[in-house]
Amino acid sequence: MLTGLLESEKALSAYELADHCRERQGIELLPMSVYRILKFLEREGLVHRLNLANKYVACSHIACDHEHDVPQFLICKSCYRVEEVGLSHRLISSIARTIETAGFQLARNQLELDCLCNPCAMEGKSVS
Repeated sequence: MLTGLLESEKALSAYELADHCRERQGIELLPMSVYRILKFLEREGLVHRLNLANKYVACSHIACDHEHDVPQFLICKSCYRVEEVGLSHRLISSIARTIETAGFQLARNQLELDCLCNPCAMEGKSVS
């Protein structure tokens, strides 16, 4: 499962991961099992769930043993390629304060930004 996410350059759904396991590893997994495995990997900090796309990506800092900025995700709305970027804890705190001033609470410090990657933008694809 994790291997499929590491090999992919785009975010994958649980069903796409199940297909990957069947096609490349000869392992048949029920969707419920895939979701359980993904939940475990997410708790362990190995994968991130992208709420906007309802897909998953491997953490780009799996092998690191030092502190990182807060992970944020740029998601291409055309090809679902995902880039993990970090924002400083200070910037996330500033965003949270702005949100609180507006009468809301930040539910998660993970931001997901709808984007077009450069190749899709150059092809003239539009964000829908």
